[in-house]
Amino acid sequence: MRKYVLFCLLAGLVWSPGVLIGAEPLAKPDEVPAAKPAEKTAAESEKAKGKDGELKEKLVESKHNVVIDGQKLEYTARAGTILLRDETEKPTASIFYLAYTKDGITNASRRPVTFSFNGGPGSSSVWLQLGLLGPRRILLQDDGTPLPPPYKFVDNEYSLLDETDLVFIDPVSTGYSRAVKPEDARKFHGVESDIESVAEFIRLYTTRNGRWGSPKFVIGESYGTTRAAGLSGALRDHLRMNVNGIMLVSTVLNFGTISFAPGNDLPYVLYLPTYAATAWFHKKLPPDLQSLPLRDVLDKAETFAVKDYHAALLRGAALAPEARHAIIQDLARLTGLSADYLDRADLRVPLNRFAEELLRTDNRVIGRFDGRYKGYVRDRSAPGMEYDPSAEAVFSVFASAFNLYLHDELKYESDLPYEILTNVGPWNWGEQNRYLDVAGTLADSLTRNPFLKVYVASGIFDLATPYFATRYTFDHLGIDPVLAKNVVMAEYTAGHMMYLNLPDLKKQKADLARFIRQATAE
Repeated sequence: MRKYVLFCLLAGLVWSPGVLIGAEPLAKPDEVPAAKPAEKTAAESEKAKGKDGELKEKLVESKHNVVIDGQKLEYTARAGTILLRDETEKPTASIFYLAYTKDGITNASRRPVTFSFNGGPGSSSVWLQLGLLGPRRILLQDDGTPLPPPYKFVDNEYSLLDETDLVFIDPVSTGYSRAVKPEDARKFHGVESDIESVAEFIRLYTTRNGRWGSPKFVIGESYGTTRAAGLSGALRDHLRMNVNGIMLVSTVLNFGTISFAPGNDLPYVLYLPTYAATAWFHKKLPPDLQSLPLRDVLDKAETFAVKDYHAALLRGAALAPEARHAIIQDLARLTGLSADYLDRADLRVPLNRFAEELLRTDNRVIGRFDGRYKGYVRDRSAPGMEYDPSAEAVFSVFASAFNLYLHDELKYESDLPYEILTNVGPWNWGEQNRYLDVAGTLADSLTRNPFLKVYVASGIFDLATPYFATRYTFDHLGIDPVLAKNVVMAEYTAGHMMYLNLPDLKKQKADLARFIRQATAE
């Protein structure tokens, strides 16, 4: 069970079918823009293997256009593979990628380029691509709930392609990326080896496409933020490639902030504000708190978490009975859980139990990726969540739609299954003491490259990588105060994939565009 929970904690961008409760779904659009067929301008450059039997790279190009901010933008989409090789020049892995480049640029070598990936570990790059950044996005209700199948695309008027070229990377074993020898896949399944392989892909792509002179950005989501922070060091130390900006969406750099393990009280403190937000959303708080704006509830929860609650957990069994009773009463008020349950839980309720307990009397379980979601349960006495309704909401949507997009619009053909999310366990977490922590690597990058800018996005209802844990991590980077201005923190009103909510998508596009302009202005 512990391995399953850990995998779920790191599977950061994968959702699956469920229902968003709390607001009525918006009416379906009367008209859905028809998907534009891609004009295939070049066939696959190679078959799977050449005459010498060696695996060959593949490439399919197509021309498209999209309207962003009222302006028509012509672009080229390239779907293909790049081979990684060992020191003897033998191929070790084939990395699948999708690149979108703006046409008509006089000096493309100076245009910003952004490398994007998702998390897992074991996730492909479809979530950021078809949810936030790419020129096409999946059509959802404005609140992020799915429409019935078959799923449809629309042009993404909030794409970041007007500001930067985009390259979406599928790490080994995800998407169509594979180790040349299946038995060697495990060599890529680890913190350091994963970073090394993605860094090598970035080097190859940058060199082949003449982008060494371009401002460079990296964006990752969930475990992808872990990878991005690690990459900042690998690119700097091994390739001497300083990037202009790193964009972190739903961040986890220090896994001690989210790992509910015996002896680690930190996550209970850092999750509390999101517990309060979720209870507020589902109307489980007492009337005086329920009537407050969400931000006021969060302020009260944050203050209680870092003062009284943290001090109580620190004292453990030495906490006086009267003080313990007072803490339990305040916890009950802020979490929507009963005082009796909190007493039996010894003041500590991990995420999977909170998700099952909050709406237990309603026979519902809430979502981990987005606490606003709720779903039905079969076992009403289960001690923890049976499944994540916020994951179930869109997993099938993205998986089905991306396969349609690849074959129908981009004309990329492969008999391999496209691995939206795959099990890459056992993952090699490295030699660190218990909890992986790459925050120091990012701090070193900020220190050594004072031009580096960092954007950090958090969803208020994200119970996978809670916003208060992210804030804690950045408050403990230990960087010079002068460099703090290089870090931009942004909060959004949805969950882990905040951009599925249309108002958040609009805000996030504006925030990202402003970030890229500022990071390239100096």
